Amino acid sequence: MSSLVLTLRETLRYRGAVGQWSWVLHRLTGLGVVFFFILHVIGTSWAVFAPALYEKEIKVYQSPLFTLGEFALTFAVVYHAFNGMRIAIFDYRPEWWKHQQRAAYVVFGLTILTLIPTFAIMFSHVLAHYAQAEIIILPIPTIIEAVSPFIIGMALAVIAAVVLSGVVGLFTRNRDMATNTGRGSRVERFWWSYMRVSGLLIVPLVFGHLAMVHVIQGVFHLTTADYVIVGTTAVNQSGTVVEFVGERWNYLLAGVAIWRFYDVALLALVAAHGFNGLRYVLTDFTMSRPLLRRAAMYACFIGGAITLSIGAASMIATIDQTAVQIAAEEQCRLAQAYSINAGDANWNPSQSDLFRAACETAEGTLPVILGR
Repeated sequence: MSSLVLTLRETLRYRGAVGQWSWVLHRLTGLGVVFFFILHVIGTSWAVFAPALYEKEIKVYQSPLFTLGEFALTFAVVYHAFNGMRIAIFDYRPEWWKHQQRAAYVVFGLTILTLIPTFAIMFSHVLAHYAQAEIIILPIPTIIEAVSPFIIGMALAVIAAVVLSGVVGLFTRNRDMATNTGRGSRVERFWWSYMRVSGLLIVPLVFGHLAMVHVIQGVFHLTTADYVIVGTTAVNQSGTVVEFVGERWNYLLAGVAIWRFYDVALLALVAAHGFNGLRYVLTDFTMSRPLLRRAAMYACFIGGAITLSIGAASMIATIDQTAVQIAAEEQCRLAQAYSINAGDANWNPSQSDLFRAACETAEGTLPVILGR
């Protein structure tokens, strides 16, 4: 912990080249992306395993606080991708490292040029959403309730990793896990190469995903009824995010569920890349403490394995009509509970398109949605 504090303090005091700030930003943006990746994968799995919970989670993402977080996430993804490409290129061409300062400025420039139109489009989605008459604003306790399963799950993974590290330490007498020769070094060489190669493969996939569900269609369109789902010809009739995910994964092009394969590839690459990057960061600050270093490595392994397993299981499963029905009922309940609780005395459920669409679906008055 002292080394972490020292790093943060000296970073703020640093007066030198842009390389230090590139290093800091790369790590901070990477940590932010990994944290969101965990939330996103597990949250999306709820479309299959807990549809009502997923509807509530998306309403949280559509709240003003998380709207700001969406812009921060977009910056993190774009900068981390461009800077990762810079690192990979220079690592394979060491003679080019003399140009690293200029390249760092190029990365900052590309990030700004990319984000200006991206943020403009995203902000237009925000304005269009908040210009609508009916907006569900969830109270803080509800937001805390929605994100608490993630926090609890991560805390349990950390506790399990520390306990496992302590048990292993009893038998190894806290000897360091890795060695500089033999199998340890071969494994680290593999991960060094994997981080560069996977980073390059991830960039077009993650930019494509970002463009589809944050730019072309914003997060607010996930729950817009009668809206064509991006990348498909299907229409989200119910206006539930569960139907959005189900129709997208069920969409076939030449008989192939292209978006399932796309998301599986993205999941596999990002899970290994992200959690290994997290391992690098955590072990950097625990080098002198074998117990914590092992715990950091175990926590990354456990977190990566769980996230990958849950994500893969959800993509293999099927989102059926029952899941959409449950999601619509939850959306109806949220409309009733939190639009009124927002303090709008003039809010009339009978005149709300959002309320009527959700509640009519919940009552079975809309046509069958999936499996058409």
